[in-house]
Amino acid sequence: MEKKALGKGLEALLPGTTQTTTVTIPEVAQRIPLEQILPNPFQPRKDFSEADISELADSIYKNGILQPILVRRKGDGRYELIAGERRLRAAKLAGLSTIPAMLRNSTDEQTIELALVENLQRKDLNPIETARAYQRLITEFAFTQEKLAEQLGKERSSVANTLRLLNLPNEIQRLVESTKLTAGHAKVILGLPRPDLQLKVARQIVEGQLSVRQAENLVNAEQRHPKPKHAAPRPRPYPDLEDRLQKRLGTRVTIEKNRKGGRIVIHCYGISDLDRVLELIMG
Repeated sequence: MEKKALGKGLEALLPGTTQTTTVTIPEVAQRIPLEQILPNPFQPRKDFSEADISELADSIYKNGILQPILVRRKGDGRYELIAGERRLRAAKLAGLSTIPAMLRNSTDEQTIELALVENLQRKDLNPIETARAYQRLITEFAFTQEKLAEQLGKERSSVANTLRLLNLPNEIQRLVESTKLTAGHAKVILGLPRPDLQLKVARQIVEGQLSVRQAENLVNAEQRHPKPKHAAPRPRPYPDLEDRLQKRLGTRVTIEKNRKGGRIVIHCYGISDLDRVLELIMG
């Protein structure tokens, strides 16, 4: 059962906000030119439905914006979005030149947390986007699973299970992102010990449009089969360095050694994750 602490996490960052998602426009809200607002670099949502944005733009054109966005100052007369990207995109589509906004003195940690909380409360992220947002909070801001669960009003087991989705092969993660597989399917697939089996079952689920219960039966059947013998895994030449790089980059890193030297392999989970890793490496 999920804890009722989501409002608490939002209230801690936005003093005066109640435990509901309704925020009235206070007197301190001001209209800011759209051209002066930079996107939120910590936005966990990567895919926005054009149909949803268009529908919201029509509503804004007819009724105006009923709830301000949140921004923080970035200097040179510019602002950085904290929360409200759907409203910002729709306002641009509706032809507005300014948008009502509330200013917040927000740290990077608070900004990513607010973006995550807003999406969880209003328009659910897909499970992979949620997992990556959790991982960023853990990797970049030293959140523990316990702290993250408490702040977002979730059980620690729920946070842990969501993070486990990042252990799936990239192809399966893309299937979850595209809604061809549900989070329930993905959690069932995680019960298989090898990536090749996981991919095999994932493809069968998609092709057969299997329910989660049917997927469970399929996984159970795979687990009853005798497992082929495999060569012993190669020893990790630099396990400590791998662990340090993984914590720094927030993704799996492997170091391979050979007679001529070796190579470092950084595993990325899509274009957006590649961009994030490159930004961390290149500063």
